[in-house]
Amino acid sequence: MNTEITDTRPPVRLRAIILGLILAVAICILTPFNNIYLQATPLGGGHFPLAPFFIFLILTVIISIAGKIYAPLRFLCGLELLVIWIEMVIGSGIAYTGLARTFLITLTAPLHYATTGNQWEQTIQPLLPPALSPTSPEAIEMLYNGIPGGRGMGWYETFLDIPWSAWFQPLLLWGIFILLGYAVMMFLINIISRQWIHNERMNFPLLKVPQMISKAVDNNEVGKFFFNRFLLVGISVPVFLHLINGLNLYYPSIPSIPTLLLASPYVADSGLLVGFKKVKLYLYPAFIGFAFLTSRQISFSFWFFFLVGGLLYGILGTLGYSIPSSELGITFGPTLTRPEEMQMIGAYGVFFLFLVWLARQHLLLVCKQSLFLAPPSASRSEWFDVRVSFWGALLGMAAIICWYVWLGMSLVTAIMLVGAFFMIMLVATRIICQGGLAYFTLTAAPMDGIIALFGTKMFAGASGLLAGMSQKTLFVDLRESLMPSIVHGRRIHQNKRPALVLFGGMALTVLIATIASVGSMMVLCYRFGIRELQLEWANRTTLAVFDNIHRLVAVPLETGSWVFVFAMAGALIMLVLVVCYHRLYWWPIHPIGYLTAYSSAMRILWLSFFMGWACNALCMRYGGVHLFRKLQFFFIGLIIGDFIMGGGWAIVGLFTGTSYQVLPN
Repeated sequence: MNTEITDTRPPVRLRAIILGLILAVAICILTPFNNIYLQATPLGGGHFPLAPFFIFLILTVIISIAGKIYAPLRFLCGLELLVIWIEMVIGSGIAYTGLARTFLITLTAPLHYATTGNQWEQTIQPLLPPALSPTSPEAIEMLYNGIPGGRGMGWYETFLDIPWSAWFQPLLLWGIFILLGYAVMMFLINIISRQWIHNERMNFPLLKVPQMISKAVDNNEVGKFFFNRFLLVGISVPVFLHLINGLNLYYPSIPSIPTLLLASPYVADSGLLVGFKKVKLYLYPAFIGFAFLTSRQISFSFWFFFLVGGLLYGILGTLGYSIPSSELGITFGPTLTRPEEMQMIGAYGVFFLFLVWLARQHLLLVCKQSLFLAPPSASRSEWFDVRVSFWGALLGMAAIICWYVWLGMSLVTAIMLVGAFFMIMLVATRIICQGGLAYFTLTAAPMDGIIALFGTKMFAGASGLLAGMSQKTLFVDLRESLMPSIVHGRRIHQNKRPALVLFGGMALTVLIATIASVGSMMVLCYRFGIRELQLEWANRTTLAVFDNIHRLVAVPLETGSWVFVFAMAGALIMLVLVVCYHRLYWWPIHPIGYLTAYSSAMRILWLSFFMGWACNALCMRYGGVHLFRKLQFFFIGLIIGDFIMGGGWAIVGLFTGTSYQVLPN
């Protein structure tokens, strides 16, 4: 019989799980209104979102003060605060770019935006299963223009006036797909978590600050933590910066401090440095703090490969290789613009195989146990038995494949697509969690890899439409994806009791957050209309997906030979990197840095990672571990200060209608 490894701390109480669920749902309900209508500082964004951490800080202070006044008033411990925080993180991601931001547009764009010019009515609409979109033209029209008189209605009145009968079937079918996808993610993480957390002892930079605060709460040292002189100096930097710049937004006579510099005035239009013509230098104190807390090898690799990737354009141009963008053919990558960037296709594939190879003994044991060829482990630290996860993941992926085939996709395409989806998700999750990337975007989409290797015939007819819509819904906009948050939750729950209750709380949060996020988004859109809301990014990126689907159907342009060349080059480079990283102890470069070279996230964060790496390297070289333990509080202060100001200006924005943006949107 399996026994669960536990620590000596008391079990997490149900009150914490319920409070975390309530706060997560509240964030889901408020996020669309705050982020889209008010255009305020995003409550959710990235994998270290603003609202959850801001509320986490407030709860920490309240509980600590109440405990000082009267000990029984401390109704939550530090571990329970972490549980509440991760539930809020999960909810905030689903409420915005992780799902709700583009979901309704994806379901209705083929019908609403069809014109004589784009010919979607002839190419896309005949392939669209009626069950996947609202059947009522009036329901779609009101979604984009708003319910007549909706601005004068209350929120509850708007909710009642939504034509729910037209939405029942598409929401049910898409809900099945989304929840199956989320379930498979949770099963996969339960399987792989022991390898990443216990066997590899992977570092989690994004968890370090919440864990330190949680430990301070449990040790009754909250005052000592927050009044650390290094921490206070660190907090003062972003507080001063964002106070001045925030006041400048409301009172332009107050001078601002620039936090964005453009490299274009200093870079020639040709030559070796032409790849840096559009580079922007962003200053985000919080991300400098995250970079300092990340492994030096990883933080160095991020900015190093970004600069090398930019230099490649200049080198190819100097050698006379001017590769047209038309070589890409039809692509779905959110930021994919040049054939050179297709290196990521091969690199992701090889790195995935590297992760499987590292976990080969663990995965083999899981397979043997699940097939009853080996006895179950005597002890475990997972949420529940890995045999349940093994069969749950297989059955979940099989159900998704059946969902595709039932709606018209070929079986072979469905199998390859589902495999590509979860392969990319696992690699991206590793990058985010190990690299401390609070903000991350894919360069190439999973469909791009299949097209590059097997051509466009895989996505002929309804296969391309279903693949493009489902990919846009859940597997391409990874800035706030669920899977990394599940891994962080798994790390927080490691060896904690009661494991099944903790998992149940997380699963229930995912379910209710999905319902609340989509419902809140629908009420907002039907009250004001998508046309009147600030959804330019969501509209633009979704329309680009359907433009590419139209091209797959009407003119299936194949990719050029350069795409295959760069994909193979990426695979070869990654193979060299992983071999050197694994075999040479002195090797200074981490392979995941190469995977982010062309990510739009690194265009924003590369300078922050350079500054954080430089400070970390200088600290360790001249002060050693003793200085690092002191100086880390300064960089933690940069993180806390940025989020305090972000939360403060977000509250101001609720009353003024205009809010100063502290963090990247």
